[in-house]
Amino acid sequence: MQVPYPKSFRKLLLIGFSLVALPLLIALVNNAVSIDRLADKSRHAVYEAVQATESSRALVESITNEERIARQYLVLGEAVLQEGLASAHERFLKAARALSQLPLSQRQREQLDDILARESAVYFRTITQNPLSTPQAERLAEAEVVAGEFANLAEEGRAMLATSNEVIAREVAAMQELAARAQNIVLWQLLALIPAAIFLVVGFSLVLTRPIRQLDAGIRKLGNADFESPIAVNGPQDLEYLGRQLDWLRQRLAVVEEQKSRFLRHVSHELKTPLTALREGSELLADESAGPLTPEQKEVVRILRDNSIELRKLIENLLNYSAVQFQKGSLSTSPVKMREVIKRVAADQKLAMIAKDLKLKFLCPDFSLEADEEKLRVTLDNLLSNAIKFSPRGGTVSIVARPSGHDAVVEVMDEGPGINGEDRERIFDPFFQGRQFEAASVSGTGLGLSIAREHVLSHGGDIELVNHDGVGAHFRLRVPLAHEKAAA
Repeated sequence: MQVPYPKSFRKLLLIGFSLVALPLLIALVNNAVSIDRLADKSRHAVYEAVQATESSRALVESITNEERIARQYLVLGEAVLQEGLASAHERFLKAARALSQLPLSQRQREQLDDILARESAVYFRTITQNPLSTPQAERLAEAEVVAGEFANLAEEGRAMLATSNEVIAREVAAMQELAARAQNIVLWQLLALIPAAIFLVVGFSLVLTRPIRQLDAGIRKLGNADFESPIAVNGPQDLEYLGRQLDWLRQRLAVVEEQKSRFLRHVSHELKTPLTALREGSELLADESAGPLTPEQKEVVRILRDNSIELRKLIENLLNYSAVQFQKGSLSTSPVKMREVIKRVAADQKLAMIAKDLKLKFLCPDFSLEADEEKLRVTLDNLLSNAIKFSPRGGTVSIVARPSGHDAVVEVMDEGPGINGEDRERIFDPFFQGRQFEAASVSGTGLGLSIAREHVLSHGGDIELVNHDGVGAHFRLRVPLAHEKAAA
């Protein structure tokens, strides 16, 4: 599935960070709204509680004041007291209306309606009387009755003041319910948003790293000299452009590699013709076909012949390396007995070992593997040849082979000077000869170990220089026992 990418990697990063932050922003906004609603509900509850308390107190005070003025009016009968009673009645009605606006319970509303009805009855009963035309004894008796009525109303008003706390209790309960609901919402948000955020982080990590992995794979192909596989990068336009540049570099390197291989083949082939003439001429002189030679002339002819043989080996190594590069990865596998291959290699190097009085320590059980026999033989021949070259006279060369899991392990050890620590990283590079190689009496092209490495890698195995405490060099190679396991 083709993932739609933005034009630049920077935009991709911004989109990724935005999508990851979006659930968190939604949660923050929702929590802010919930907290604001809870705060508003708290303010409303406090306001209603204060209003309920003040209205209930004002109701009681207005009833008490109305009782006092009504008593005075019934006793004295003055007109100004009648006006004061009317004003006190208005204040009572105002307090009652304010209290009725609050979220009262059904019982509280019934109490308030009862107080309003009784107060109106007492008020009109009082205001309609004419105390000056009534005997004093009757006025005093009426004042006591009215005072009793107002006292009962005041008592019920105080009861209203006490029960007004129920309003506060209901509001507090509603606040608690709202807080619990907000808490549950926040909890569910966390349970939903955390997996969503993790999914987005993981998803965008994969989206972001995919073109990076493709670039890394392309660079590794170039590093492993794989110039056949095209390099493609899917992603933002700037990374796709970088992928196209890498593929252009691959094509250029493939051309350069082909030119280098062609040059090596042509030069090596052209050198063989004059070298053959030198070799044949030195052989004729050595056989004294052109006439007898003095001892000094024979020594010169021997030097010419030996160096022509050495030069032929160097040219063959160049041709072999060129062929390895040209046919890299092509294998002709068949069942191969490791013990027989090692015996064959040892027989090929027998004269060289006799010349240096070397001993061969050989340990290999009888087992088989799927491999290209010729490439395996060349690999072991190069390792054994190096071991012989750098072993001291009278020394011992060891070859140990064994099956280990799915691999065949072969170790070649000598008692020579070993490999300098600074040269270990480059020992398998083509044409590289370390300091001890340069200082040695034996010259070469520096291609033997490189050819061995290419052959082992073509089998899907690996070769390494083993660190050890003893003297000499210790090489270890692993080759899969079955070729299918080495398909790489």
